[in-house]
Amino acid sequence: MPNYERDNIRRMVGYTWGEQPNDEATIKLNTNENPYPPTPEVDKALAQLTGANLRRYPQPTADHLRDVIASKHNVERNQVVVTNGGDEALRLAVTTYVDPQTSIAVAEPSYSLYPVLAEIHNADMVHIALDENWALPVDFAATVNAAGANLTCLVNPHAPSGTLTPRAQLSDLAEALNGVLLIDEAYVDFIEPDAAYESASLTQSNDNVLILRTFSKGYSLAGMRLAYLLGSKGLIDPIVNKTRDSYNIDHISQAVGLAAFNDQPYAEETWRQVRSQRQILRKALGQLGLSSPVSHANFLLVEVPSGARFNAIEIYHTLKERGILVRHFATPRLQDKIRISIGTSEDNNRLIAILTELLS
Repeated sequence: MPNYERDNIRRMVGYTWGEQPNDEATIKLNTNENPYPPTPEVDKALAQLTGANLRRYPQPTADHLRDVIASKHNVERNQVVVTNGGDEALRLAVTTYVDPQTSIAVAEPSYSLYPVLAEIHNADMVHIALDENWALPVDFAATVNAAGANLTCLVNPHAPSGTLTPRAQLSDLAEALNGVLLIDEAYVDFIEPDAAYESASLTQSNDNVLILRTFSKGYSLAGMRLAYLLGSKGLIDPIVNKTRDSYNIDHISQAVGLAAFNDQPYAEETWRQVRSQRQILRKALGQLGLSSPVSHANFLLVEVPSGARFNAIEIYHTLKERGILVRHFATPRLQDKIRISIGTSEDNNRLIAILTELLS
């Protein structure tokens, strides 16, 4: 049977997504969704939609949504592009700024979709290891520039550790890099307020900075696929007018996204609850001998000590058998760890009860 794939596609391995159970009984702590439902305004927006709304194509560039996003971040509409989830935003950045057979740089470990997108685009990956505290090494920018990378993708707060790179360090990094710096802020809404983290202004002071934000986590809309990029007009314009798919944001997503984004008090309360539960869960896990870095995301990266009754992969499988999904990565530096999304208090209490039974 003939194979019509491009050579690089035939050689590559696709993205492995987190498990999505079909039942409601499973406690899902593996893919970092917000454990709380979206604002009731989302239900109202959905109720107002009819089949007639779907007869015509949607507004091509989601301008109403771009306007409210721009207003929140004190930028202009032409500095915002709305995308069909964060993954489309990443794909658009690669398509727009990376020539095939050049390179993309990432801090390692990181989001496992980055190398998949590079392989699809027939680009090389430059993997630069984080230090023992999950921080960028001092020679990070020099290594990226030496490799000739046109695009650097940096998750902040970092995944899977949850650690935070300060704004000042990001600004210095953007100044030092020769290419585009994409700051993937999928988990930004869960940063502790006392960290005083503000990044949108980087797009005003640095013309090579792209910031990715998503509705999936902070606005409880992972099932909707909605995100956006902030950047200078020079970075955003070719995405909006050249590389973006036509009508990439459907009418339903635009209406629901507006409803969710306009109810900031509701979203902020869910962020507060996640931060509170994160602190409680981290303390409880620590009492079981399961340590984790201070996290600014909606998950904890938990290390299972070598002397524990069960190792990380055994804990993962046992929890799954007991109706709780967490995430285990069989990759360097992560084999002895599990990543746990922050759930509701009931979810977290059930998790701790089972772990106590296993590890005591």
